[in-house]
Amino acid sequence: MTDDPTQQSLARCLREVAEFVDSRGWDQPPQIFALVPTAELAAAEPALLDQLDDSDALTPIAQDPFPDDIGGGSHALDEFLATTSWPEAVVGCLLAQQIVVLPPDAESDLDEALGPLLADPDAADEAGRAAADAHPDRRTARLFAGVLRDGTSLCLMQLRPLDDEDDDGFGGGEPELLSYPDLGSNLIEALQATLEGE
Repeated sequence: MTDDPTQQSLARCLREVAEFVDSRGWDQPPQIFALVPTAELAAAEPALLDQLDDSDALTPIAQDPFPDDIGGGSHALDEFLATTSWPEAVVGCLLAQQIVVLPPDAESDLDEALGPLLADPDAADEAGRAAADAHPDRRTARLFAGVLRDGTSLCLMQLRPLDDEDDDGFGGGEPELLSYPDLGSNLIEALQATLEGE
């Protein structure tokens, strides 16, 4: 783990949100969280003192649910994030969303589905989603992406247990979070842009 305290604080926020989302089970819509300095939150809302962990520099705050049409496609989520901005008191944000993960050799299947539709982003998004959902080797996962105003970012993934590993669909303890190079790079950029808006 990094020695950078800012990176460590962001990582703790991602883990906290992952545990919160995992406790609600799978097949949930995307959810966004504001990241605020814990000390400032405690000063502004003294009634929350017993709920805050003052050892953490940042606290994630769940925001209102996304509009109903956001959960269905990445294009709709991109458009929503493009019109989102945060007040100055928010020093970062974090998005949790369920995704489909495919093995590397599935790329040719997606190319066949998307090739004729690349001129229409909505049609390409729908066709790509349908091809991924129908792929026999697909895995469901959750993606947790967090960014701070200073440019610090982190993206982690949680694979959904296979049917024989998880009977009830809810997490049993701390979720296993994985990291890969360039994981969620487009999402990180979109979240960073929400912090740069007026």
